[in-house]
Amino acid sequence: MSTDTEAPPAKDDKKPDDAFLSLFLRNLWSANTVTVTVLSIFLALVIGAVLIALSDPNVLATFAYFTARPSDAVEASWTLISAAYADLFKGAIFDPAAVQAWANGTGTWQAALNPISETLTYAAPLVFTGLSVAIAFRGGLFNIGGQGQAILGCVVAGVAGFAFGLPPVVHMLVALLGGAIGGALWGFLPGLLKARTGAHEVITTIMLNYTALLFLSWLILQPGVQDPERSDAISKTIDSSAALTSMPAPLRMHLGIVFAVLATAGVAWLINRSAFGFELRAVGVNPPAAKTAGISVAKTYTLLMVVAGALAGLGGATQVLGTADKLTAQVAGNIGFDGLLVALLGRNRPWGTLFAAILYGALRAGGNLMQVDVGISLELVTVLQALIVIFIAAPALVKAIFQLRAARSARLGASMAKGW
Repeated sequence: MSTDTEAPPAKDDKKPDDAFLSLFLRNLWSANTVTVTVLSIFLALVIGAVLIALSDPNVLATFAYFTARPSDAVEASWTLISAAYADLFKGAIFDPAAVQAWANGTGTWQAALNPISETLTYAAPLVFTGLSVAIAFRGGLFNIGGQGQAILGCVVAGVAGFAFGLPPVVHMLVALLGGAIGGALWGFLPGLLKARTGAHEVITTIMLNYTALLFLSWLILQPGVQDPERSDAISKTIDSSAALTSMPAPLRMHLGIVFAVLATAGVAWLINRSAFGFELRAVGVNPPAAKTAGISVAKTYTLLMVVAGALAGLGGATQVLGTADKLTAQVAGNIGFDGLLVALLGRNRPWGTLFAAILYGALRAGGNLMQVDVGISLELVTVLQALIVIFIAAPALVKAIFQLRAARSARLGASMAKGW
């Protein structure tokens, strides 16, 4: 009597494309990690190196006879890329030549510390605007109005800086407080509209960004605010007593970075340790469930936007009291919009946002030296920042490229991947 035997299991004959797609789906539900962040930065630097080589006509000329002498193209590309990234490091962290000159007594300590000073100077306002976006996101809101809130912070802090005659430390604190109040007011409006009418915060904050910019452009032309010795749109000079204390010239680093670190610690405590932090996290995860548990969702939304606005306002105050001494139409720069990217890069975590702001500050400071020394366009640094954000926003793609194992909790992704 013959018996039926089970056929041996078929071997996995998946094509490489199918394996890549399978890994992508498994990683799609995995938790983001520091490893993914580092690899995202690495991928951005690799692509940035290609763009740097392609942007130089001399390097491109060597590729015209690449098949005859490939070493020329490789050598020219490596020389340009290594010089560019070396300048990026020397302009953002430290210049070994300046440090050596200081050690030998032929240079100054200011020159040795200038790169890290520039990095922290650029990073200080971005920490505040990044925290503004991050804390709102934890509460389920997308605060895209950090730019407008930062502009109001600039306005109130700047006016307080030249309108009041106060002692040095008191004047600085009053101006910073004014900046926080101005930003909080600009955050209160969309928060109230969200709580009372359900108006989407993205729409209202975008409109308030334009309103804040128009208000600033109008204000700096008004008598009592405009510099009487100038005919263009610029305000009076902020008193030195209101300026954030900075290091000796030519260093520009000021107390703003210290306040930024303190604000980061305060936001971390607020989110993770306070009763309000528990409420905002509960509302961010599930508003109906939070309401059932007795949490006022409307009140939480309003207070959350007030806190977020105050943080962005402090970013604007840091900008005008730290590096600028007058109000202009562009005094806030793009710190509010850059704060969105900083928060994304920092995974909407307070300390992650701090380090992301420092990274952005380093790219900005190092990019200036790249442009001057090697001739690399500063726009390429902006492209580099964008690439980092793109890869950060697509962790599944990064994990699939580097064949990283998915987290055990990614059962949903694994079950979907089995279907391929």
